[in-house]
Amino acid sequence: MRDVIDLHTHTIASGHAYNTINEMTEAAAAHKLEILGITEHAPAMPGSCTTMYFMNYKALHREKKGITVWYGAELNILDSDGHVDLPDNLLCKMDLTIASLHPPCFRSGSVAENTRAYLKAMKHPFINIIGHPDDGRYPIDRKALVEGAAECGVLLEMNNSSLSPSSYRPGAEENYRELLTYCMEYRTPVVVNSDAHVDLDVGNHGLAMKLLLEMNFPEELVVNGHPKLLEKYINYLKR
Repeated sequence: MRDVIDLHTHTIASGHAYNTINEMTEAAAAHKLEILGITEHAPAMPGSCTTMYFMNYKALHREKKGITVWYGAELNILDSDGHVDLPDNLLCKMDLTIASLHPPCFRSGSVAENTRAYLKAMKHPFINIIGHPDDGRYPIDRKALVEGAAECGVLLEMNNSSLSPSSYRPGAEENYRELLTYCMEYRTPVVVNSDAHVDLDVGNHGLAMKLLLEMNFPEELVVNGHPKLLEKYINYLKR
């Protein structure tokens, strides 16, 4: 399965990652990626960037080391109404955005409450990807999630980091098997991302790709091999 995209990575600006933008880009080029997403944790994550950091993305170049680099944020969903931690007047200028549930920023509720948080966030016009919807700490209705993603034109992420034996997100493989089954039924695309916090993990999608192959997941529904498919999902390409 062709794999030339990684849209979810973090640099030292996120506070708990370990490499610079240049180092992450060099790793992406060595991995022969075509598109790299730098998506720093948004301000509600302890130790991460201030709003001013995201405001100055305009200073950065979108072509480095022969690859396309997009800059955005991994937003924190803050409540069951899907509010996130950056304002619309900044989100509309982001190349791409990921919306995720993180324990420091969202206390898990019922299945209905957690699912509602995702579905409400999906309706935001500048949210492109739902990050790691695999975390067993946040029980959700995955059928409703897939239906919502198809309706709103939002990509669902397969997070390779979640599938690692060292992951702190319980139940990721079982949860992805359920999610992918619904994605096949509703023809809902996914994007495989590394969630790299260190340069050696950029483009590392082996565990996720293995699971996709085991499930005979349709290659045409994996955008990593089809950059053209991103045009309907990513802010940078929709502007």
